[in-house]
Order: sequence, then structure tokens, then C-alpha cells
Amino acid sequence: MFLSPYYAKQDQSVFISAQQASDFAKLVAEDFNPIHNVGAKRFCVPGDLLFALVLTEFGLSQNMQFKFAGMVGDGVELTLDKQAGEQFSICDTKGKEYLHIERQGDVCQCDTQTAAFIKSYVAFSGLNFIHVLVPMMKEYGMMINPNRPLVIYESMSFQLDTFEFSEMSLELVEQHMEITGKRGDVTLQFALKSEGKVIGSGIKTLVLSGLREYDEEQAKQMCHTYESSKLN
Repeated sequence: MFLSPYYAKQDQSVFISAQQASDFAKLVAEDFNPIHNVGAKRFCVPGDLLFALVLTEFGLSQNMQFKFAGMVGDGVELTLDKQAGEQFSICDTKGKEYLHIERQGDVCQCDTQTAAFIKSYVAFSGLNFIHVLVPMMKEYGMMINPNRPLVIYESMSFQLDTFEFSEMSLELVEQHMEITGKRGDVTLQFALKSEGKVIGSGIKTLVLSGLREYDEEQAKQMCHTYESSKLN
């Protein structure tokens, strides 16, 4: 399983080190958000890695909903529910919830299809900041704090019409942002496609905090800093 280098499992416990989380963000998701850097003051495990972990350990269901409840730090011991049904959560040993999952329909346990789904989804996520969120900030005339850029992964859901695929791509269909004070709630709707055919759909929601008036030069510098981090 391609995800095995990015977490450690012992019985029903899972551990994700800062290095594993950072490697996943950069090497798999191409996500260069500084909060995923080893040693970052506000370090957290990428939400996409938790999402991928769930699919790897519990299978890919036809319909799934994910709701993020907290950020996982370095080496936190997470527990897996052996009796997981249609609703379950990823929690630590103290019972703190980080991710709530609901699922319906048939379950696919095929490594090839699960890996294809994970890789396509995280690749889509990796393009969000530069190619989706920054243009959206410009459109709405509001932007996040360029000195402390914070984008929070809130939820995602999808439905698959079939498991008959060996590769997949995600295509953005619609996006919008609802602004309330300094908070921006972003909704991204996407199509799941294989061999040119739509085989499902999904929705991802994000929260942009610390909004202020859009500044073109600051936005360009923020993008430059983000792109430059790929070279480090």
C-alpha cells in the first residue's frame, strides 16, 4: 500500500510523525502550507493524510462524508475503531475527536482503486491554493493575512456511481465564498472522472480566516513565497 511510509500502526493505534506528515504533504499532495513543516510553531498533520488513512484502513465507500473537528499534532496516538459502522470518528487515546466520518453504500477494498482515488483527490487539493483560492480572493476583493496565511480544511463529501476505474481525476465544477466579517467560507464542487466520463461528484469546504482587503502586490508575494517553498 503506497500510504504505508506516511504513518505507523501498532494494533489499533496509529502514529503520524511530523516528518511523515511533512513528507506526505510535499511528496504526495504537493501541499506546501508552512503549518505542515517539521518544527512549525503551529504544526499539524494534513487533513488529506487523515482522509487517506481512513480510506486505507476502512475502505472506499460509495458515499462518504468527512467533518474535521481538530488538528493533529506530531506523534499523537490515534485509535482505530475495529467495530466502525456507518458513523465513526478518529480520536486520540483521551477521546478527543479529530475527524468524523459517515459512509453509505458498497465498500471497495481494492488497493489499486483506493490509491487512485487518494492520489487524484490530494493532487486536486494541492492545486487549490494558487489556482483556486488566490483567484477567488481577488474576485471577492478579500484576502487572508499574507504574513500568517491560514486556510482550514473543514469538510468534504463525495458519491461514486461505480468502482469500475483504475485511474481518476477531479475537475472543479463550481466555487463560491461566503464572507462574514473576517471569515470566508469556501465551497468547492467537483466532478470525479475516469477515462473522460463522470463517475461521481463531491464537495469540499474550507475556512479562510483573518480576511482583509485584497492587495495585488501582497497576493503576488504570498504566491511567490508559496511557490519558493517547493524548492526548499
